[in-house]
Amino acid sequence: MTEEKIPIDSRHAVIIGSGFAGIATALRLRALGFQVTLLERLEKIGGRAQVFERGGYRHDAGPTVITAPFLFEELFELFGENLSDHLEFVPLDPFYRFHFSDGSQFDYKASIDDTLTEIRRFSSQDADGYIKLLAQSKKIYDIGFKKLVHRPFTRIWDMVQQVPALIYLKCYRTVAEMVNSYLSHPLMRQAFSIHPLLVGGNPFNTTSIYSLIHYLERRWGIFFCMGGTGKLVEELRHLMLRQGIEIRNSADVQKIILDKNLASGVLLSNGVQINSDLVVFAGDPAICHEQLLDRPPPRLASIIPGMKKHYSMGLYVLYFGTKKLYPDVAHHTIWMGPRFREHLADIFNRKHLADDFSLYLHRPTATDKSFAPQNCESFYVLCPVPNLEGQVDWDTMGPELADKIVTALDNTILPELPSVIDQMFWMTPEDFKNDYRSLYGAGFSIAPRLTQSAYFRYHNRDRSISNLYFAGAGTHPGAGLPGVVSSAKVVEELLTGSEVGSGG
Repeated sequence: MTEEKIPIDSRHAVIIGSGFAGIATALRLRALGFQVTLLERLEKIGGRAQVFERGGYRHDAGPTVITAPFLFEELFELFGENLSDHLEFVPLDPFYRFHFSDGSQFDYKASIDDTLTEIRRFSSQDADGYIKLLAQSKKIYDIGFKKLVHRPFTRIWDMVQQVPALIYLKCYRTVAEMVNSYLSHPLMRQAFSIHPLLVGGNPFNTTSIYSLIHYLERRWGIFFCMGGTGKLVEELRHLMLRQGIEIRNSADVQKIILDKNLASGVLLSNGVQINSDLVVFAGDPAICHEQLLDRPPPRLASIIPGMKKHYSMGLYVLYFGTKKLYPDVAHHTIWMGPRFREHLADIFNRKHLADDFSLYLHRPTATDKSFAPQNCESFYVLCPVPNLEGQVDWDTMGPELADKIVTALDNTILPELPSVIDQMFWMTPEDFKNDYRSLYGAGFSIAPRLTQSAYFRYHNRDRSISNLYFAGAGTHPGAGLPGVVSSAKVVEELLTGSEVGSGG
């Protein structure tokens, strides 16, 4: 493909999908001078960051953990605005509270000294190991995040150049192997291996590149947006409207229109056609290839011919309120079940819904009382489960799993829960498939394996349609809020840098 610079003027860009990747891309392209139309098939923008309101309780449907807050600050700064004039990010301490199956608890604290004090309650030896683990995580962060996260990987040479650094950092190891080389206590190993699960990966087969998440949290902290991530989406919507970005809700794209192997626009399910100079698909790239392009899916969706993609786990999310306060429950709790490695093998490898589980518990009312009526609490419980390749009957298992989770929480950190629970409902991988166009109902698109990272991940520009771009969890750099927001930077780099193709 012949490569040349494309003048950036007032050409029209259509962006499909209004999750954080789509929003960030819309803002970055508007700052470049594009006229931008943002399309969302749901009634409200935000993608998976929807908001549910039931009986006076409010629940963020999707992301609840904010790291790397500067990535959101940058979006306002593109237009000479300050995020702090519109939003309040509150730092959390502890970052997470771990509740283990033996009843012990571990607070992962905002300060290193406080964290070391907590670690010493389990293992004095591991306090020293943690310092070494953090140092190694920083080295990976300095390469993986600071230098590579916003860089396009569209050519094999882009990857080859990074091989020496990746070998030096031993990124061929998994996250679990890296953590286990520094820590010895089994519970500390669990606590500091969970980060891949935040982006859809199994710590036992996720490359240790993703251990940079640990230092990312330590470097920037963990924040909660007052009003929730729904409030963040709403203020970003206002920013887009102030900048003249057209937002269309309930706009279901039926196909991307091709003209001489270039994307010339999109056709909506209601028959409306929108012409454009380029298209950005901010969703699962496989869905785009299989459902929206009027051609057979390409043999090379990525660099590896015929490779079967490994997708992330599915998510079962339970929402409820309580007519009782639980002041001793942290804002973020990681509730660990009795098994760790074997349970993850059930989810990722065997695609089996086991009787036991581990949970992420979000209690926003610990920080923001507006999420529930007075003297009540709002809760969100995320349970990793097999994606739809596991063929679980969620019509049957949805209510059964809800009952099991309520019983487990009642017996541990939420006593009396069955008698005080209010307005309970849930989402399953089937809902992720139907509502969010997620292949296999996966929670985070393709899994973050070494062979599915950087150049081996779906590229941010289509390999044959040079003005079709991709942003979101399935593309480089990957899932999680920092990843999807950074994918917009990669698209920006492709449009303004030397890698821009003749069509866009």
